[in-house]
Amino acid sequence: MQYSGTVLVAGATGRTGQWVVKRLQHYGIDYRLFVRSGEKALELFGPEVVDRLTIGSIESESDIDAAVKNADAVICAVGGNVMDPESPPPSAIDRDGVVRFASRSKKLGVKRFILVSSLAVTKPDHPLNKYGNVLTMKLEGENEVRRLYGEQGFGYTILRPGGLIDEDGPLQHAILFDKGDRIETGTINRSDVAEAAVEALWISEARNLTFELIQQEAAPRESFEHYYKQVALKQ
Repeated sequence: MQYSGTVLVAGATGRTGQWVVKRLQHYGIDYRLFVRSGEKALELFGPEVVDRLTIGSIESESDIDAAVKNADAVICAVGGNVMDPESPPPSAIDRDGVVRFASRSKKLGVKRFILVSSLAVTKPDHPLNKYGNVLTMKLEGENEVRRLYGEQGFGYTILRPGGLIDEDGPLQHAILFDKGDRIETGTINRSDVAEAAVEALWISEARNLTFELIQQEAAPRESFEHYYKQVALKQ
């Protein structure tokens, strides 16, 4: 079974977001794009997306409201650029922006919220937290998504990938899926993170859970459904 609703992708021009769009296109799922730069979106995806664009920021409630209009689900692949001193701090994007996006999305009737977060968010001593407490900010954003979308009639999936790489297309590796933030380290192709996010739209076992994922040995797969089912059964 695949998804029949309309999906809004936030952060669609980022490297992970681009793969989310590609996988939605692959499955023939209707989508919209919420981006800061319409010019960049047109450059990446072509003129056929011009009627699918909302230009704005998750720092603005009015921009969010315009973007989520008529969306049934959202995939949030935004993230602060901690290496750019001119970019907003992680607190503004990974916490406050995500919280604002989830809150407005729910209020306007979006039923599914899928968030791309990060491995190790529950580890405050992790080296990445030297950069604006980025992992702690992501965790606080996650917590609000769980609170808002854990209510009856709504649903969330939170993905915590390892280090993001760009080597292969999706479904070319075995994946280590888990929950409880027990995976210490590892990497994963952005394409597989995007695949996991898109498949979470229709896999019931992905609903209302938080998953960690890294890639393992090369081994082609048809889908991630069995990974979701295995982890969902864990106590």
